Amino acid sequence: MATKLIRFDWAIKKLLRHKANFTILEGFLTELLKFEVTIENVLEGEGNKEAAEDKYNRVDILVKSSVGELMLVEVQNESQVDYFQRMVFGASKLITEYIKEGEPYSQIKKVYSINIVYFGLGQGTDYVYEYDGKFIGIHNGDILQPTLTQKKEFNVEQIKDIFPKYYVLKVNNFDDVAKDTLDEWIYFLKNSEVKESFKAKGLQEASEKLKEDTLTDEEKIAYKRFQENRRIE
Repeated sequence: MATKLIRFDWAIKKLLRHKANFTILEGFLTELLKFEVTIENVLEGEGNKEAAEDKYNRVDILVKSSVGELMLVEVQNESQVDYFQRMVFGASKLITEYIKEGEPYSQIKKVYSINIVYFGLGQGTDYVYEYDGKFIGIHNGDILQPTLTQKKEFNVEQIKDIFPKYYVLKVNNFDDVAKDTLDEWIYFLKNSEVKESFKAKGLQEASEKLKEDTLTDEEKIAYKRFQENRRIE
């Protein structure tokens, strides 16, 4: 039987920033990106600041991995027609903010922009979209590749490995049938539940640490206010 848990968008604003809970977010990122992610620290993102009206329309968490990648996880509840442009801005801002003046461009960090949206962004029936950018020849149709020197210098196999990587998770499109471990995470993002049969990395920790009855009295008040704002919206 599944236990109802705290919504993920409130958890990343309040709970997943603590080092003791890094395993939950590491699990989500590992399942989505398909490689092991270890969080070095959580940095301040734009949406981390407390809004005066306390409505939490958009929250984000900025993660630095143990090998230096920057991972911006954003949750957006309210429909935003220019959200694609916002994704471009967010990744570009990270690139410019995390390279020091005078450093060579080779020091630019790999950026992953992970967007969890609870509204109809664009037209498409899938629930997980991955932006896979390539440089394609307009005459020959070949894909531009890095030189052997670039592969060795930057530890990449393809040019697209240098550029920001975008993911869009259209949570409401998910049909609640979990066919793999990533689906188990999508199920949790949509329903705030973890089934006992789920095996995805980080979800069992989520099922233990994100129970509402584990919150402090102050956190319970804040979470109830958050839920009420969601119902009003």
